[in-house]
Amino acid sequence: MTGYLIVSAVLLTCGVVCMATKRNAVGVLMGVELALNAASVNFVAAAEFGPPAAPVQSVAGDALGIGLDGQIAALFVIVLAAAEAAVALAIVLAFFNQHGTADVDAASELRG
Repeated sequence: MTGYLIVSAVLLTCGVVCMATKRNAVGVLMGVELALNAASVNFVAAAEFGPPAAPVQSVAGDALGIGLDGQIAALFVIVLAAAEAAVALAIVLAFFNQHGTADVDAASELRG
């Protein structure tokens, strides 16, 4: 479990540093993706080394001890990250086509 947490902490640190230091919007998006991947690693580690999942009753009445909570949460995070990247890249490309830059400081006019 310690190895998973160390990898997760390194990914989260790299993501936060990337988000804080990059001026390019694509670089900021990459930092967000790293932070989300750190969360996925934590979910998988918790599912692997955490307490066993409560048994689920099947249709036939048998107890199923599958314990896929962490993997399902990680899959949800991956889908969320893909959707976030698609929407954010579309916004960045539209901004780049109008202004010729992807600098996040130049995007202050996007405020509502």
